[in-house]
Amino acid sequence: MHMLSDDLGHLSYDVAGDGPPVVLIHAGVADHRMWDAVVPALAEQHTVIRYDLRGFGESVPPTGPFSEGDDLRRLLDHLGHDRVRLVGASWGGRVAVDFTLAHPARVHSLAILAAPWPRYDWSADMIAYDEAETAALGAGDLDAAVSINLDMWLRGPSRSWADVADGLADQLRGPLRTSLVNQDLVGEHSAGPGTGDLAAIAVPALVGVGKLDVADFQDIARRYAAAIPGATLVEFPTAAHLIALDAPAEVGSVLGQFLAR
Repeated sequence: MHMLSDDLGHLSYDVAGDGPPVVLIHAGVADHRMWDAVVPALAEQHTVIRYDLRGFGESVPPTGPFSEGDDLRRLLDHLGHDRVRLVGASWGGRVAVDFTLAHPARVHSLAILAAPWPRYDWSADMIAYDEAETAALGAGDLDAAVSINLDMWLRGPSRSWADVADGLADQLRGPLRTSLVNQDLVGEHSAGPGTGDLAAIAVPALVGVGKLDVADFQDIARRYAAAIPGATLVEFPTAAHLIALDAPAEVGSVLGQFLAR
């Protein structure tokens, strides 16, 4: 991993392959390693850039106000890329959306996998999950909070742990733990999601969702696909929320075709 360090903060990043640049932005319960199984296929045709958002993975937590979009712009400037293809998972998908709205000239195409919708009217199940996580963290039980998040985001509501590929929970547990330790600090200082008009997005767009994800995110995916002009909706039948972990071959294939546009 490389480190971008300046007066605005520190970001850890990795670059692989050669060709038109594509940036992979991880989910809010993961770090750059969630893309490990997808990178080799994409790197055959692209320069693949992965980084850890502030407070995730090896990127240090914020010490003052910051914007995830500004961090991405800093990274692209540092690497010398004027225009890139953006791929974001979950919270990383919303970062990609907001960056596209704020810097349209710097985005060639946009792919979002299970991105959240700001100010969404969450279901009772999602509210119960949030309350359980809050209670566990309030009690100082980080292990319980990790388990609650693994159940919600990796296993999902539609399958048992026997249906989840071996090793994925262990792979995610460390990055998830880091995200939970830092989430209050990140939440305090982050500018949060933007409020731009999705109809203004004028680049090729792909919206992905796992058929085994919670119902809220399946609804949200359809909202994004309807709101972004010309967007293509792709459903991944064997995936829950973290599509790149559950279905890396399918994600690599779908993205490979989309990014070639």
